Amino acid sequence: MNTVPTPMASPLRLNLGCGRNILRDWVNIDWIQLPGIDVVADLNQCATTSLPFADDQVDEFLLSHVIEHIPQTLPMMQELHRIAKPGAKAWIRVPHGSSDDAWEDPTHVRAYFPGSFGYFSQPYYWRADYGYRGDWQPLSITLYLPAALQGTASMEVLHQRILRERNLVLEMVAELEAVKPAREPKRELQAAPNLYIGFA
Repeated sequence: MNTVPTPMASPLRLNLGCGRNILRDWVNIDWIQLPGIDVVADLNQCATTSLPFADDQVDEFLLSHVIEHIPQTLPMMQELHRIAKPGAKAWIRVPHGSSDDAWEDPTHVRAYFPGSFGYFSQPYYWRADYGYRGDWQPLSITLYLPAALQGTASMEVLHQRILRERNLVLEMVAELEAVKPAREPKRELQAAPNLYIGFA
C-alpha cells in the first residue's frame, strides 16, 4: 500500500522504518511491504522522492533504530521537517557511538553521539552551507545504562565513565522538536539539549 490510510488518525503519528514493530494508532512505514505496513516508502530516497504527506501535517515521529541505517540522513530529516507541524516531536532511538552495537551490524552506516543531533538544526550550519534546510531542536538526550549501575556512583561520575568507556550505554534516545519557521544558521542560536541518564 503506497497511500496513507484514510481517515488519518488525529494526532497523526508516523512509525518510520518500523519493520515488524507495528504500532496501533500510528501510520507504520517501511521500505518493504510487511504485514501491518500502512505506507511503503524508502527513507533513503527523500532527496529525490517526497513522502506521501502534505506540509505541516504530522504531529509526532518515531524512528527506533532507523537512522543508523540511513546513508542520506540530512535529506530524510529535511523531508520530515517539511511534513511536521510546528512543534512536532521526533523520538529517535539509536545505539550510542561508543558501543559495539553501533558498529558490528554491517547494515549500520554511521554512529551517533549526544552531540550528533544538533546537526539536524539550522544553527549548527553557521560555518558552511551544505544545502540542508530542516530545523529540529534537540530537547533532550537520554543515555540508558545497565540497571546494575543504578546507585553505584554519582551522575557526574557516570557521565565521566560514559566519555571514557566502551559498551557502557545500552541505548540513546533523543527528543527533537520541529522549529518552524526554520532559524537562521547562526552560532548564537545554538541551544544544547538536556542530558539525562536512565537505567534499563
